[in-house]
This record gives sequence, structure tokens and C-alpha cells, in this order.
Amino acid sequence: MNFNLSMQRHEEQRRWLLEIYQAALEAVAGDRVVRAWLQDHPQRVPPGLVAIGKAAERMAAGALDSLGTGVPAALVVLKSGQREGLLDGYPDVQVIESDHPVPGPASLAAGKALLEFLEAQPRERRLLFLLSGGASSLVEVPEPGIDLGLLRRTNDWLLGSGLDIARMNAVRQRLSAIKGGKLLRWLQGRPVEVLLISDVRGDDPAIIGSGLLWPPTESVPLPELPAWLAGRLPPLRPVTAPPPPHHLVATLGQALEAAAARARATGLPVHPNAAYLEGDAREQGEAFARFLLQADPGIYLKGGETTVRLPRHPGRGGRNQHLALAAARLIAGRPDILVLAAGTDGSDGPTEEAGALVDGGTLERGTLQSCDAESALLGADSGTFLEASGDLLRTGPTGTNVTDLLIGLKLGQGYVI
Repeated sequence: MNFNLSMQRHEEQRRWLLEIYQAALEAVAGDRVVRAWLQDHPQRVPPGLVAIGKAAERMAAGALDSLGTGVPAALVVLKSGQREGLLDGYPDVQVIESDHPVPGPASLAAGKALLEFLEAQPRERRLLFLLSGGASSLVEVPEPGIDLGLLRRTNDWLLGSGLDIARMNAVRQRLSAIKGGKLLRWLQGRPVEVLLISDVRGDDPAIIGSGLLWPPTESVPLPELPAWLAGRLPPLRPVTAPPPPHHLVATLGQALEAAAARARATGLPVHPNAAYLEGDAREQGEAFARFLLQADPGIYLKGGETTVRLPRHPGRGGRNQHLALAAARLIAGRPDILVLAAGTDGSDGPTEEAGALVDGGTLERGTLQSCDAESALLGADSGTFLEASGDLLRTGPTGTNVTDLLIGLKLGQGYVI
């Protein structure tokens, strides 16, 4: 395809970006990557399974498909409302739908069920843990003296603080009796292996899911804490037990490679960017838009996780919607630029949207519906504007979680929207 001469419709260009995004998701789908790992690492005796995280159901389905009916016991903890029914054919698998992104009563129930499951396993039984992002909220056993009210208040504060995941987990691990490798105390020497889908920069197993089975690899300083929390934070309880073997089965890098491969099928030049996307979502959206305005024609790919400092009473949206709307303001009126910003887990903040796909007409469409982009950004209400403009992206459960993808399309001469 000659990108300087071909004429494409607006709908087709949006479809390109959606297909690139979908190719990335398929490459790191939990069932696919777990099945592939088990095929490369045959199990002489089927292990007991524990799957926790946003990708738990898919990861467990891949394991059960590979291991067959010989799995002696299995526990799966996933986000409430995200169940796909993939485990319905396995009546002996214990499935718990839990609270996310803020821990709730179901999180404590899941934590209790996890400890009971481990206690019930014979000492000689090998266990295979399947962990993905989201586990921090989905299972919890608080340290003595920490109640659910403090857990919820702390996590609400953390999610709106603008802190990166490492510093958030440094706080979470102090409140938890299982995070930061503390779950190792309940294994009592049982043989364990761990498969990970990484949703953190650097793929650090001590950060993924708050490191249930991997003690912190470095001392992360605590952020400045509000007075109501600082006085109640338990002292750090170091874990001396060595972590069991951990294996990465899906990462952001794999998703970006698959996205780039699909993008090349358009005939446009493809420019993957290895620099991790981080920082304030609005600033990053504006910076990406300014870059595209000056860039050569092509498809530009980035991945990572930005942050949003929430106002006192935030509206609807998540970091990807925030980033996308910030970009839409700068590309307004440009028929040659489109931007997709979306989470690979199919959700964006507390919403059920994955993110948004915006273009040069986004600002006008939303404004015609009596929405104001600047007010939406200031009020963390980007989702309301993007709903009005028709640009929200909904995928449902994706079965994976390797942070966020940012895809930009810059067209050359001869293209019209």
C-alpha cells in the first residue's frame, strides 16, 4: 500500500487502530501464554492451581486445558463482573469474584479462602500460582489492627495520589499480612512455581500483584503520608524466605511487538518507542499530540502507565480517557491524525471502558453535545465528554493486563477523513 497515494475512509483508519490494539491483546492473552508455557514445560504430576488477578480466569483456563482433568485442586480469584464462563466446565474449581480497584468485603473473603486453600493442600503437593495485575485489591489479609475501613480509605487515597505503582505498593505492603512476599509464610515449605503476566515497569516480580510470593527487591521509600495514615502504618516486617521460581509469560514488550507486526500490514511506516510511558496523563497526551503534529506519516506505538491526580470529587473516566481527551484538544480540526489510548485489561480506572480512540473531530462532536473539554479535564470527567463525542472504547474482559497502549496514526498526502 502506497501511503502517499491511497485514499481511505475515516472508518477504515479507526479500524486499523482497533486491529493493532486487538493484535496486541491476543499476543498476551492469559490462556494463550499459560498454555504455551506449559507445553514447553511438561508437568510430570499436575499441580494444584492458584490464579489471582484480572487475567486469572484466562490463565486458569489455559492451565486446565493443558493439564487436563488431573489437577487436584484449583482456586481462582478474579474481578467481580468480569467472569467469562471459561471455567464452567470445571465444577471442582473454586471461583471467587472479588473487589477492584478498592479492596472490599469480598477481598477479605478471598484472602481468607486463599489461606484456607493453602492449608488444605498436602505438604508434598506442588502448587502453580498464576498471577496478574489486580491481585493487590482482589485478595487481602490485613495486618493485625488494620480494618477494612482503613484499607479502603488508604487505597482511595493512593489511586488519586498520582503516585507510581512501586510507591503505592510500598504502602499497601505495610498494611497487608500477605503482600511483599509475606504469603510465603503460609506455604510452609511447599514446592511452588509462579507464572506472571506483568503490568509494571521493568517486570519486577516484587511489584506485580504487590509481590505475594516475592519480597521487595529494593527499599522503596514511602511517600509523604496523610496524618490519618502515618500514625497507623504498621512497622515493616521483612521476609527472609527465598522466593520460589517466577516466570514471566506475558509482558508489555510482547504486546508492542505484536502491535508493530499488525501495524506493518497497513503499509505505513511503523515506529515503536521503547521508552516507558509514564507521568501525568494530561501532560503525556498533550506531548504525544504535539509530537504527531510534527511527525512524518506513520504509526507510532508506546506503552506504559500514566497517572492522574484526582480532584476532591472526580467525575467519570480513567487515565487513558484523560490522556486521549488531552490529545484530542490539540489535534482538533486535523483530518490526518488519530490516537488510541487504552488499557490492555479492558478497563480504565474505575470505569468499564478500556480507553478511547480520538481524532480531529472529537472536540467538535463533544462540544456540540454541550460538553467542555477543559472542564472535563479539570474535573477528571473525560469519560463524560468522550461518551458524548462517541469515542469511548469498550472491549469487555480481555484476559490479560500488561499496562496501557498508546497508538498514534499520522497520515500522509492523499489521505482524507
